Amino acid sequence: MEQHVFALFRELASGTYRHGKYRGFWIRDPKLRHIHKATVRDRIVHHALAHMLTIIFEPTFIPASYSCRVGKGTHKAVEHLESALWRESRNGAHQVWALKCDVRRFFDSIDHEILLAIISRRIKDERAIRLIAEVVGSYEADGVNRERERE
Repeated sequence: MEQHVFALFRELASGTYRHGKYRGFWIRDPKLRHIHKATVRDRIVHHALAHMLTIIFEPTFIPASYSCRVGKGTHKAVEHLESALWRESRNGAHQVWALKCDVRRFFDSIDHEILLAIISRRIKDERAIRLIAEVVGSYEADGVNRERERE
């Protein structure tokens, strides 16, 4: 294992790192979802980038965003929703509604050029941007490399 970690370090340091392919599989959660799983080697890079990007971007996120954030999560989101519903209903005196929805194929629809432009506004290190572009560009939707089709 150690030799693989050092080999990854050398690739990252020299700028020769290339992201591998994803393994696709289906789960029911409760709806059917197609999952794309990276290798352990690539997930190490993902975690390192996520840590760096979190430090930079976390202060800019709205407080009511709960997904994939340290100290947040589903339970905190439900607590926030209950509090907001209670407040908006004036302690249950008025009927209020909440919309639960899911954006179909959200991650498949993200425009990589726009995403990288947003990231590049905050990160000026060209090596970091190249690495982020390598990881972002590695994602394939349903096994087809994303030559974007807009509808």
